Amino acid sequence: MSSNRLLLLKGDDVISLLQNREQEVLEVVGRAYQVHARGHTTLPHSSFIRFPGMEKERIIALPAYLGEDFNTAGIKWIASFPQNVTRGMERASAVLILNSMVTGQPLAIMESSTISAKRTAASAALAARYLWAQDELHDVSLVGCGLINFETLRFLLSIYPMISSVHLCDLSADNALQFKDKCLQLNSKLQVDITNDFAQVAGRSPVISLATTAVAPHISDLSCCLPNSVILHISLRDLSPDIILQADNIVDDIDHVSRAQTSIHLTEQQVGHRDFVRGTLGDILNGTITSSVGDKNLTIFSPFGLGILDLAVAQLTVDLAAEQGLGIAVESFLPKTWLERSP
Repeated sequence: MSSNRLLLLKGDDVISLLQNREQEVLEVVGRAYQVHARGHTTLPHSSFIRFPGMEKERIIALPAYLGEDFNTAGIKWIASFPQNVTRGMERASAVLILNSMVTGQPLAIMESSTISAKRTAASAALAARYLWAQDELHDVSLVGCGLINFETLRFLLSIYPMISSVHLCDLSADNALQFKDKCLQLNSKLQVDITNDFAQVAGRSPVISLATTAVAPHISDLSCCLPNSVILHISLRDLSPDIILQADNIVDDIDHVSRAQTSIHLTEQQVGHRDFVRGTLGDILNGTITSSVGDKNLTIFSPFGLGILDLAVAQLTVDLAAEQGLGIAVESFLPKTWLERSP
């Protein structure tokens, strides 16, 4: 791109560019984790905007720099308004800006809710691959029937194509039925069952993905789980501190996840330390720690959601857009220099 040219990618462009690209997304997300674990990133804490009388609604800013071969910087601005679902709208909407590492100028602006969902799902699927002790997975349980768990299923199927049964749990029967229909669009041969009983669904698969809108822990007993289960705790606030303390805990970033009243944060407040967290997924990918759970019967992956992952997938999207000629090129997006302007 020239120094004063901006690429604009609409939501449908992003969806088209990332369609059937699960392996590439998994690859860049994994590499981003490795770069971060090696310390070659800049990752300020996410900034949360919350609103009076609105417990679940929020807007979050995630600035980041991702180094090494990526060498990219930018920011994601994402809103989560769960009541949008009742309005026939998506829960989340987002915009992402990529900046030049030469001039600092914006290179691309793109709709980013799809990127956000896919990087989250790829993160969870990578955790399943490295924390689940077996090469095959035939059943998966999904708690929360929204976009995030749908994308998580998509990425799990790309790693474990032998998955044949999907067990769903949601407070809304309508959401669960709609979700079932979408699952069958991914693979018409899947056996999909629905329950509103968490204990029942959690006991049907060794890999359980929690992607709810819970703002406080509501699960305090996991004796229903199969031996050596892996919980992908995507929504971060479902599990009580007692559960966290009983498990082998892997996170994406210890400092980031230990805030904002996550289950990890609440556990730290209760015991006064973070020693119950064994390490990060990036540490496992880099071979710094093993994926072994030791004497624990349960592994929990708690990903706070890192802006570096958005940058990695956004850069992949921009590269694909250049190859395919998609997007709108905005010429002269920035103004003339002040010396060139009329007085």
